[in-house]
This record gives sequence, C-alpha cells and structure tokens, in this order.
Amino acid sequence: MKTIRVVAAVICDSVQEPRKIFATARGYGEFKGQWEFPGGKIEEGETPEQALKREIREELDTDIEVYDLIDTIEYDYPKFHLSMDCFWCETITGKLVLKEAEAAKWLTRDTIDSVQWLPADRTIVELIKKSLS
Repeated sequence: MKTIRVVAAVICDSVQEPRKIFATARGYGEFKGQWEFPGGKIEEGETPEQALKREIREELDTDIEVYDLIDTIEYDYPKFHLSMDCFWCETITGKLVLKEAEAAKWLTRDTIDSVQWLPADRTIVELIKKSLS
C-alpha cells in the first residue's frame, strides 16, 4: 500500500495556554465537507516544518510559527496509508483566508466534537482536547 506523508497545523490562539484551535472543512474530493487540520504533502527536500509553513501560506495566505510535534498519526485509508505529523502552531501574519477549504471554525474543548472530522484527524482530536483549557 502506498504511503503518503503529510503535515497538519493545529493552529491555536496561544501555544502556552491553548483555548481554541482552527479547523477547516475540505472543499474538494471524496471527503468534501468533512473537517481537518490544514496542511498538506511534504515535498522532496522539505522538512515537515518547512512543508507546513509553505502549505499554510498557500492554503490560508498566512504565515505561522511551528512549535512542538503533537503526534504522528498513522492511518490506513482504503487506497493508501497516511502518515501525518501534527504540530502546534500559531499565526504570525495574515488573516486565515480560505483558498481551498469551503469553511473554517475556531473550536474550543466544548465545540471540538461538533464537526465531522476526517477519519485520520479524528484520531488526534482526543489528544488535542486534553490540552485545551
């Protein structure tokens, strides 16, 4: 089975004391309308952190600071295996303009379960929820 390596940004209001995180609804493809942490594929020669900064600039017109790795999610979709590095991030500049997603929300511990997460992202939501104050 083919493995696809991706990165995901768990953009929060404050890495020191996160109260809310930013999520987007996929605007295309098989999982259109389901929610995820923004990010994308790691290109050859990029570190995960470099890929994440590039992807967020491309998808959200925003510059981010990448902090600690939360976890690496390994998930088997029917047609491929996904390996996803998830990092805590904060915005530096920009206004989180949706260029690919169809919707976005800031979610709190109380609202994080109110959206339909993509299967791979669902596996890290519980970890993130424990970190939200």
